[in-house]
Amino acid sequence: MKIKLICVGTKMPTWVEQGFQEYKKRLPREFELQLKEVAMMKRTRSNSIEMCKKKEAQGILSHIKKSDFVVALEVGGKSMGTLDLAAQLDKIRQLGNDLCLLVGGPDGLDEQCLQRANQCWSLSELTLPHPLVRVLLAEQLYRVWSVLNGHPYHRE
Repeated sequence: MKIKLICVGTKMPTWVEQGFQEYKKRLPREFELQLKEVAMMKRTRSNSIEMCKKKEAQGILSHIKKSDFVVALEVGGKSMGTLDLAAQLDKIRQLGNDLCLLVGGPDGLDEQCLQRANQCWSLSELTLPHPLVRVLLAEQLYRVWSVLNGHPYHRE
């Protein structure tokens, strides 16, 4: 299964790149993690927030195939623990679909992305900085892989 983490925003700090790459390299080929970055539109007086989100949505949606299982990461989405997340990803993997995880910009995801999503998940009720979300997701995907394969990284 390929997992595409599709994020609005480019030019992340070095610590984000290093953290993401650390967990990405731990994952085996059958749980391949790819990062797809979409440029964030500049918020100006002439560019409304809605117009910016629509433009970002076009970039996000261009990375999604028809057969992909799409999850929008939203504050109001379903919250899960690690074992629930592992079970959810195992179901998606058994369906034979690749997974796309969508992370919007500072104003969230456009309605087009939410409509394309098969599910909406929440990482936390806390407000998380978007760069940190990349590292957090990479770590959690590694943890899920560990759970699914009986690896001792996750101890419960």
